[in-house]
Amino acid sequence: MSGLLLTGLEGKVAVVTGAGRMRSIGRPIAVELARAGCDVVLTGTGRPPERYPDDERAAGWRDIDSVADEVRALGRRAIPVVSDVADADAVDRLVARTLDELGRVDIVVNNAGAARGEDRVPVIDLPVDVWNTVLRVNLDGTFLMSRAFGRALVDQGEGGSIVNISSVAGKLLAARTAAYSASKAGIHALTSAMAEELGPEQIRVNAICPGIVDTYRLDDMGRGERWDATIAHQIPLGRAGAGEDIAWMTVYLCSDQGSWISGQLYTVDGGMVRGR
Repeated sequence: MSGLLLTGLEGKVAVVTGAGRMRSIGRPIAVELARAGCDVVLTGTGRPPERYPDDERAAGWRDIDSVADEVRALGRRAIPVVSDVADADAVDRLVARTLDELGRVDIVVNNAGAARGEDRVPVIDLPVDVWNTVLRVNLDGTFLMSRAFGRALVDQGEGGSIVNISSVAGKLLAARTAAYSASKAGIHALTSAMAEELGPEQIRVNAICPGIVDTYRLDDMGRGERWDATIAHQIPLGRAGAGEDIAWMTVYLCSDQGSWISGQLYTVDGGMVRGR
């Protein structure tokens, strides 16, 4: 039996949010979609270089512009756009620019997320502004992007795929993660509702729930004894995920081979959360 070849992505246009970090999930999603044949619109927040981690500074990293270069090196078109997914007007402008410059849209990957930080406290200690920031970026941003690009996909009339990058946190619902978990559980509800609503238009809507992925987001944990113990204790397969692990699932869900999958919340976590 020959190996499986994913098809149906050549010449498609994908939009990937939160795609500017060097060690991330968004960057490999954009690169792997390009490798599969997609032109890619990449969004980021336009963070200043002083906010780059040391490894990005050492590499001369340029945020979404660097990822755009990787996409172009694969022979595909790339449009890097500084945009705020939680700003409805900015999202509408992003839709207009995508259609004006690339002529269509086929795939939307909602990957942008709020940074870890002051939200990891008990609910009774959680500042309202911190709660609002996490919900605004994670849930409102996914809603606004899905609503605006969903309209474009319906108007285009050729089907499509929306993939929401969620988290196992939306299933575990653990203490000291209330804002983050609530935002991700909300994404699950949004995914499920939109899958039923858009199914008749042949638009698939799914969510991927990563576990512990070795990206900049977890740098506050460090890398060493504490990190190794966490991996050994929590992940049966014995390693942290890589951004590519999430990217490959994303590409599959957007391909012809994933064309009968919609409304699902796929856990990709090395066996950490089992049975759901």
